[in-house]
Amino acid sequence: MVSVKELSEISNALRRDALNMTSHAGSGHPTSCLSCAEIISCLFFSDMSYDAKDAGNEDNDEFILSKGHAAPIYYAALKSAGCISDDILSLRKLSSNLEGHPIPSSIPSLGWIKFATGSLGQGLSIGVGMALAAKLQKRNYRTYVLLGDSECTEGSVWEAIQIAAYYNLNNLCAIVDINKLGQRGETMLGHHTDIYKKRFESFGWQTIVVDGHNISEILKCLARARKSSKPCAILAKTIKGKGVSFLEGKNGWHGRALNGLELKKALKEIPFSTMPKIMISLPKPTKMQALIFKQAPITSYKLGEMVSTREAYGNALANLAKSNSQVVALDAEVSNSTYAGKVKERTPKQFIECFIAEQNMVGMALGLAKKNNLVFASTFAAFLTRAHDQLRMSALSQANMTLCGSHCGVSIGEDGASQMGLEDIALFRSLPNSIVLYPSDAVATEKLVHLAAEMRGLKYIRTTRSKTPIIYSAKEEFMLNDFKILRQSTHDSLVIAGAGITLHESIKAYEQLKKHGASIAVVDCYCIKPFNEKKLIDFVRKHGNKLLVVEDHYPEGGIGEMLSSACKDAGIRIAHLAIKEIPHSGESNELMAKYGINYRAIVNAALHIVR
Repeated sequence: MVSVKELSEISNALRRDALNMTSHAGSGHPTSCLSCAEIISCLFFSDMSYDAKDAGNEDNDEFILSKGHAAPIYYAALKSAGCISDDILSLRKLSSNLEGHPIPSSIPSLGWIKFATGSLGQGLSIGVGMALAAKLQKRNYRTYVLLGDSECTEGSVWEAIQIAAYYNLNNLCAIVDINKLGQRGETMLGHHTDIYKKRFESFGWQTIVVDGHNISEILKCLARARKSSKPCAILAKTIKGKGVSFLEGKNGWHGRALNGLELKKALKEIPFSTMPKIMISLPKPTKMQALIFKQAPITSYKLGEMVSTREAYGNALANLAKSNSQVVALDAEVSNSTYAGKVKERTPKQFIECFIAEQNMVGMALGLAKKNNLVFASTFAAFLTRAHDQLRMSALSQANMTLCGSHCGVSIGEDGASQMGLEDIALFRSLPNSIVLYPSDAVATEKLVHLAAEMRGLKYIRTTRSKTPIIYSAKEEFMLNDFKILRQSTHDSLVIAGAGITLHESIKAYEQLKKHGASIAVVDCYCIKPFNEKKLIDFVRKHGNKLLVVEDHYPEGGIGEMLSSACKDAGIRIAHLAIKEIPHSGESNELMAKYGINYRAIVNAALHIVR
């Protein structure tokens, strides 16, 4: 049992470390660290159970630093607990593993840092995902999320709060460091903990207000949280800059490191003591059978059969989930349209309804993925754009999960522009190390879903609302970094590149162009990122040295822009058909004609190029 005196000594040791680290770096957020010293001390050296020598122990209690600017005190705690051996004075240096805001590293010793933090308001969503993973895997670990008071104005925080109560995540504890001051002054609610309390309670959480510098009271709160039948919020009233008189509660110090004289003065006020030797309690191991990924059966489709790729996505995912218990499907209350609901029909425990809260869904997906679930999250492609920041942070977190965006492009028809995913390729292409897949028929969809399950990384699958004919046989193989050649001859004068709905329009155009005596090749760009630029350039050079790209997407950031960039120095003439204005409601065929991506528009553009 760790004494209050020992935890007080640890708190002050962590304060000194945070001040030294930030001053040595010449930048950072020391005052945000000082306000949460007692909270960190009580968590890491008393309440939490974890194996300091094994960050990958699946039964370790999990900690998420949502207020990522308090990274220095987090690193200091990890060092003092024996979790990392890095020189903490290397903070923020180019050669250091300890970045200004925590970010995952490939270095095993930093396996404790599972998420990129620093973009505020996302940690609790991740915590919900991790807490759900514990329930799914029947593990006893608890998840702790340390939030700042400023970030509690983010809507995604409240999305996470309401769904945590919905799923009754009593293994989740949110601790809010209410230190009153944000970056430029007082926060929205200041020190009004009573308002925070009413808000959390109104969402169905057990809520406890505590003096965030009173160690014995913090310990009592953490003990109460363990016994709670609901998710628990500990609202810790703290003082920013606590422990240093000229910093305490003073505005203007956020993000400012102390200079040499200020540091010397501050350290005189913080009692010095050697770090007590603490025995951290080890987690109780959960007996789990090793999970081996199994190939799922492929749905039987007939050539020419009309099936939408969104329906094929649902079939593939349901087959995958039936074969592999670690597959988890998330959806934002549109599962009857994305067809992710097929998982709910067949294996309901592997389906998680996230409701209409896409930002939180992506955060949950990341939390679940980091606990070794094979995560597929789906909604309309248009609505994933509102979760861009969560997706960006997932990419920085080296996420292994798949997103599916259905209802892409003007081909969805009458619902109009607000429902049409016309920016999604650009969004996902811009994310570091992302994989972007765009199947054109049901067979390709199933094969690409299975491929996504076997690959690591942040993957995006774009599906179409309209039914399209099956053009591939069940024996067709789809690999990463490739495209399919569907039509070609030895005397082609042009290559047409399509994907999804426009591939089918390109095949129709091919038949029409034959009647005009024009010989063309058609390729299916099913893998948009990574893309085999060299293979395409070589192919186009041998087939007319001209390329026509057709896509149901805005020009910016789409397939055409990608291929134009790839071919700019290759001497290839390129033309591009895309959606170049805000589209209107109408029938699918009407809209593709109006906005110049149907087969007639392709024929006209092709004839113009070859003549």
